[in-house]
Amino acid sequence: MIRTVMAAQGHTLLIIFAKEPTPGQVKTRLCPALSPEAAARLYGQFLEDVIEEMTRVPQIDIVLAYTPATARPFFQERLTPDIHLVAQAGADLGERLQQAFTWGFAQGAQTVLIRNSDSPDLPGRLVTEAREMFARGQARLVLGPSPDGGYYLVGLPSPQPQLFHGITWSGPAVLAETLARAERLGLAAHLLPPWPDIDTSEDLRAFLATPKTSPSPGWRSYNLARTLISGSNNP
Repeated sequence: MIRTVMAAQGHTLLIIFAKEPTPGQVKTRLCPALSPEAAARLYGQFLEDVIEEMTRVPQIDIVLAYTPATARPFFQERLTPDIHLVAQAGADLGERLQQAFTWGFAQGAQTVLIRNSDSPDLPGRLVTEAREMFARGQARLVLGPSPDGGYYLVGLPSPQPQLFHGITWSGPAVLAETLARAERLGLAAHLLPPWPDIDTSEDLRAFLATPKTSPSPGWRSYNLARTLISGSNNP
């Protein structure tokens, strides 16, 4: 099991957005390359790898924001009791981000970072870079771009509810629209290095193109993905 603690007041809070790995409800675009059961199993490994890597990042405290609302028992059974769990709330991604930031700052966090659970090999150093940009006062918004036009991480040192209004969340211009919104709000933005997420079969093939061994981030996801892909190709 993986251990972490709730943020002390004034600390950086990292919120990981996560879904319960239910077949047919997660990573559906990995099918038919993988069965729904295999896709859900792989996503479950993504979650484990993400949390393991994030616990190595200094000076942050971790919260898992889960969906659906009924998923709390699932995560409670698999994580140690000192991992703080909170349900995601909101009709779309923008509302869920806004409410998660509001909740995080209400806990007394000095800065709040939110990251995905679709990038199992994302190195902790990028989260450290985001935290340090705020610690040095060099940004009022940090975004981690992903190749699909969205972002794998967003961070703020203060609540900015207007930032997430008017964004086409299902489109390929989420990052561009968010940056334009930030400019209108006068928020100086810092972009982290791009990093891919794994949503489609093509993404999975790209992930498998670079071998990963222990203790590099995502190595267990890499090994499991190879096994599952191999099994799906056998009669």
